[in-house]
Amino acid sequence: MSLKAIAAKLGLSVTTVSRALNGYNDVAEETRQRIQLEARRRGYRPSTVARRLKMGKTNAVGLLFPVEPQPFNDASFVEMMAATAQSLARHDIDLLAIADDTQDDHRNLQRILRTHSVDALIVAHTCRHDSRLLRLQQLDFPFLALGRSQLDAPYAWFDFDNYAGGRLAAGHYAAQGLGQIGWLGSHHDQTFVSQRRQGYLDAMQQHRLSSALCWQVEPSRREGYRMTRSLLAEQPALQALITDCNMLGDGAAIALREAGRLAGSHRVELMVYDGLPADSVVTEPVASIAQATRLAVGQQVAQMAQQLIEGEPLSALQVLWQPQLILP
Repeated sequence: MSLKAIAAKLGLSVTTVSRALNGYNDVAEETRQRIQLEARRRGYRPSTVARRLKMGKTNAVGLLFPVEPQPFNDASFVEMMAATAQSLARHDIDLLAIADDTQDDHRNLQRILRTHSVDALIVAHTCRHDSRLLRLQQLDFPFLALGRSQLDAPYAWFDFDNYAGGRLAAGHYAAQGLGQIGWLGSHHDQTFVSQRRQGYLDAMQQHRLSSALCWQVEPSRREGYRMTRSLLAEQPALQALITDCNMLGDGAAIALREAGRLAGSHRVELMVYDGLPADSVVTEPVASIAQATRLAVGQQVAQMAQQLIEGEPLSALQVLWQPQLILP
């Protein structure tokens, strides 16, 4: 439906109709209301491009993710970001995926900053000392970190209490009287990885148990399968196994099922961070460390990104969610 039709119906100029619908304040309020009413009746929506030009906004948020490790291999991350994109889209904001490679001096990040292609960045898979966040902070560019980092100045972040999750899991099995409790986690230097592992280590120490069965590998289904087979061969008395992501957990579950150790009197108790992926071939129930639904997380991240763009104080954009154990 064109602006001309609305203008002709109301006896106004196309310019007046256009300015009223695109938010300019030089149109009388009564005229603006008449125009908006007629536009709604006709199902007309103002030009997004024109609105962006007027407001000096791109109506886009960038998702900055590392090339290594590959986050899109993680089903939980994919589902969470899909929910984030859907929530932002309801407000006419696009989510743009931006691959970040440390080997080329963050060239894509620098390009985004130089061209102002987005209004803000969501920075995934943060590290304890993250050069990306430090650079963004130095340039005063709006960003929301998915995970906390060590920065001197305040910044916006969304995180789970990963330390509490690792501690809850190990403490649960220790309280049941189990002593041979293994940990299978990622070897990458990311904040959530070290936090989850440290929670496990501290719980084992608290209960005076050995943490020798703590393994760090590539967070993939294949490595979860391979390492669990090795653990079963080397440690036949293994009583429980905790994995710090669902890809490792899925591989571990397959290996345990093949060995006849996923169920029955000789089973190894398995607990998986985020639970088994939706496409897992394993149907037996396993324990999990739950961090809320992907939909809820995506909606929270999208809301915080919008608030960041709107200038909400950074102190109000720091959210920590608590995990819980889900037992079969």
